[in-house]
Amino acid sequence: MRQKWSSGLSADSSKTDTMCTSMKKYPALPRSFKNCFPFRIGTTSFIYPDNYLPNVRMLAPCMDEIEILMFESRGPGSLPAAELISGLQKAGEEYSLTYNVHLPTDVSLADSDSQKRENAVESIRLFAEKTRPLSPSAFALHLDWTADDSLLRWQKRSALSLAALRDAGIPGPLLAVETLDYPIEYADPLIQEFDLSVCMDMGHLFLYGLDAKKIWEKYARRIPLIHLHGVRGNKDHLGLDCLKKKDADTASAILREYQGVVSIEVFSYPHLLSSLDFFENRIVLCQS
Repeated sequence: MRQKWSSGLSADSSKTDTMCTSMKKYPALPRSFKNCFPFRIGTTSFIYPDNYLPNVRMLAPCMDEIEILMFESRGPGSLPAAELISGLQKAGEEYSLTYNVHLPTDVSLADSDSQKRENAVESIRLFAEKTRPLSPSAFALHLDWTADDSLLRWQKRSALSLAALRDAGIPGPLLAVETLDYPIEYADPLIQEFDLSVCMDMGHLFLYGLDAKKIWEKYARRIPLIHLHGVRGNKDHLGLDCLKKKDADTASAILREYQGVVSIEVFSYPHLLSSLDFFENRIVLCQS
């Protein structure tokens, strides 16, 4: 799946500090979930309708990690400015907060057009380079699948792009290939060849009827990052109260074995709040 969501905000941080005054009108989370689970719990950088730093500063006292969303690469100011990265570093130090980065989704490393693939590689390289000072736990990466494509051609094109990223100095284990709308096994030869990680997006797996338990059993040691969100009908990225019972049971069972990062991948305060109830009610390993 190619998730389309726009914050309506650029990554340019020139206005970020002045925008922080607007935090006062936003509700804070009811309590801290820091150091509460065997895994690190987090959410996205766009829970409140504001820029990166105001979101991070509101969420940092209660979360272990923030997913920095960098979906868009083509607009003016999309590339994060040095001032933003510096502000995020300071917030991380102040609140013992870590980050993961969702790389742009408006480019394709598997495009049939070689120039577009080269552009995608350069875009991914630049975003990884700009955000590396944050020491991300993972870079979530989309390898988009085209249903009318040959699997072998798709794998070969993807391999060329991944080789270029490796040659640019991006370690394979930092790149976490996200589970989308096709079986992640399609990408298995690439995962093995380039020693990639896997970002297990359980919301996508539930949405498309893919076997989350099977994927967990196969790739558990390669999963530094789980995306979790609710699904209703053909809509995802909802609060976790929208999960079917069987999917909620599957997610709970996996999380009880997990020690990486879980990002509640929602984009609003109400969806985050209902999702945190899920963790309080179902993940009994909470220590506080």
